[in-house]
This record gives sequence, C-alpha cells and structure tokens, in this order.
Amino acid sequence: MVTSLTTPNDVQFFSLEDFIANPPEHTEWVDGKVIEKTGMTFKHGLAQGKLIRYWGDYIVSSGQGGEICVETLCRTNKQARRPDVAYITAELLEQFGNNFTILPQSFSLIAEVASPDDSAEELFAKSQEYLESGCQEVWLLFPESRLILLNSQNRWQLFNTDEVITSQTVLTGFSVAVAELLA
Repeated sequence: MVTSLTTPNDVQFFSLEDFIANPPEHTEWVDGKVIEKTGMTFKHGLAQGKLIRYWGDYIVSSGQGGEICVETLCRTNKQARRPDVAYITAELLEQFGNNFTILPQSFSLIAEVASPDDSAEELFAKSQEYLESGCQEVWLLFPESRLILLNSQNRWQLFNTDEVITSQTVLTGFSVAVAELLA
C-alpha cells in the first residue's frame, strides 16, 4: 500500500531530480509526489523473506551472479520506484557498480508482494511500468490468496497454490512451489 506523505489540502510536488538527490526511506516518487510505502503484514514480510532467500540461493548455486535487493530504488520511465524484491544481474552490476542510490532503470527481475490495502489495478500498472523500463519479468505475489501472477513480455501467467512457478526469462532454471513460497 502507498499513501501520500502530504495532506489533501497541502499536496507538495517535487521534481524527480530533487527526490533522487535525497530520497526519504520507505518512499517512492509517483506523479510528482513523495509516497510512503505502508501496509506490510506478517504474510507480506514472510513471502518477501522467502523469495529473497530462494532467489539468492539460486544465483549462488547456479553461478549466475548478481545480487538480490530489498526495497532499493530504481528509475522507471515515469517514476522512482522501490520494488519489494529485485534481482540485479551481474551485467548491470558491472555497468552501474554497487554504489548507486537509485538504479537508473528497472531491475531485470522484480517482485511486488501485495498488501491487503493494495489495489490489483495499481499492481498491474506498476508491473507494466517496470516492463516498459527495462525489466524482463515481474512477479506479483498475493500471500492472502496464495496466488502468484507472472508478467513477462506482456504475457500474464497465473500460478495457484498447487503449482510450481518457474522464472521465464531471467533466472533460467529457477522454480519454486507456490505453496512453499506463500505458506
């Protein structure tokens, strides 16, 4: 869930450059406003933690390299976003280094974990925004419903509790049971 840090009568607009120069923690820059990320639940944190561990273990065991990031800012074509979990490839690390405040494009693989207050439309739009900004694959995790939606090259796939989700383009060969990830 995202909420504005300003009151309805005191809406303040900031330039993206001002935000990038000094981004407040736990915020994103959306449509000229600083938005605070809130609404995380135990199930949200649990799913986020498991995904970090599973993706991280896989990049080490596969030798693929790169790093897993948590709520690290990236630039899309429109906004500055802070994905719940993201994978930065070894190639992007080589290109941009590991001392950036905000990645100047989307991460290659991004996961957003839905909070009870998140709207599906908002998550779908955010997924599309990431894909239009260099991301190759977006996972939308719904811990309460125990579902995962995967968006890759504008192709949506739904994974239910009794299925296994497999990375389509980025972490080639990675798979995990939905029930295990969202238990």
